Amino acid sequence: EKVKAYLRNYGMEERVLELDMSSATVELAAQALHCQPERIAKTLSFLVEGRAVLVVAAGDAKIDNAKYKAKFAAKAKMLSPQEAEAMVGHAVGGVCPFAVNPGVAVYLDVSLKRFETVFPACGSSNSAIELTIPELEECSGHAGWVDVCKGYQAPKKRLAGRGTTGDSLPGGTGQSGMPRDGTAFFRQVPKRGGPPPDGSAAEQ
Repeated sequence: EKVKAYLRNYGMEERVLELDMSSATVELAAQALHCQPERIAKTLSFLVEGRAVLVVAAGDAKIDNAKYKAKFAAKAKMLSPQEAEAMVGHAVGGVCPFAVNPGVAVYLDVSLKRFETVFPACGSSNSAIELTIPELEECSGHAGWVDVCKGYQAPKKRLAGRGTTGDSLPGGTGQSGMPRDGTAFFRQVPKRGGPPPDGSAAEQ
């Protein structure tokens, strides 16, 4: 409800999708939205100089420690589930770049630029919203674009256009129920012994 109220300021409250199954990880979100995992965006939460920093990246991207350190002048240290809820304002499984606590910095990773639209989570483990990249920039209040990930497939051409993957998305804005292109979700899942720094098991 907090995220819906936030998105109401942008006239996008009605575009929030309430899913019938969990979307707490990239894999679950891909199943729920009937799309490829890389089209799920995720929000990774880090601790940088005592403050929370969010990096929104594509579902197939992993944090590149060298790139991350070059950007933030610190090693990648992910927030614990308790820290994420307290510092960001969303519980694990629903962390997103919307309606976050004051002082939280949001960055968008270039791995998202392969897609025309993405599907971020909306504060819960079973919600999403389809946004174009410019809409994501506006609604997230991002501090800038970063290049801190690795492991994702570099595009030969932009993955855009309605129905390019043949996936259907009930409630989406594409023609005939087809998503306009990309899917993005920000998910973060706790891991025993602490979350890995590359974000491979921390999709929120």
